[in-house]
Amino acid sequence: MTGENMYESHRQHFAENGFVNLGKVLSDSEVEFFLAHLDQDRARYPYFWHHYGYHQEANYDALITSPVFDDLIRHRRILPEVESLMGGPVCFGEIGLRQMHPYDGEDHRQWHRDKAHRPDHPLRMDYMQLMVYLTDVDANTHCLSLSPESLSEPVLRDPSEQLARGGCVDLHGPAGTCALFNVALLHTATTRPTSTIRKTVQIYYGHRDRPALANDSAIPATFWRDHPDAETRAFYGVLNERTRIYMNAFGSLRTSD
Repeated sequence: MTGENMYESHRQHFAENGFVNLGKVLSDSEVEFFLAHLDQDRARYPYFWHHYGYHQEANYDALITSPVFDDLIRHRRILPEVESLMGGPVCFGEIGLRQMHPYDGEDHRQWHRDKAHRPDHPLRMDYMQLMVYLTDVDANTHCLSLSPESLSEPVLRDPSEQLARGGCVDLHGPAGTCALFNVALLHTATTRPTSTIRKTVQIYYGHRDRPALANDSAIPATFWRDHPDAETRAFYGVLNERTRIYMNAFGSLRTSD
């Protein structure tokens, strides 16, 4: 399948479901590389890792502690897919390195939407999430779960109504699997009894002419202000309040020359 046909196929699936599983995008060597950096980040900077959600820990300042993850955020095989679905140049929203440990409790799902739908966008999408599995995920591990919804259907605000209509899809795949979804889609981390550790990178993208997504991830000035490449500065240039507070605190909130 050519690139153009692949994008169109992915766009159609996205329109019908609100998400698309890109399959195993990362090579084994890339998985090994990013997994090593996630483990290194957690070992070197434990004070950046905090309890997150249900039975998870995460570092959402990964661009500060491990800026090498820019290589994943703007991955050459992923970013074009993001831009194709979003409909133009995108900006960085946030990045979370996450880990879910072995678990012996009851199955747990906390269904939610991160943001509201954007009705004036062709895919009703204001912000997008990229889910990257760095470990194998199957029916015996923790996983991402989504409730599909089509553009041809009205948005159901009540989670129980949406689940009754759209059901639940568990995203499984080998390490290196990547999926994109509208953050307005009903989704959850499914926590189930397992002896396996799940490790993921979860990256958010937005439109450059829209407000910052959230205040979870600070953006280093080395990307948004001082980087020699204008496109890199533009990609990281939608600054959230967290970034501005840090920059003000260190007396370095100035625009690039």
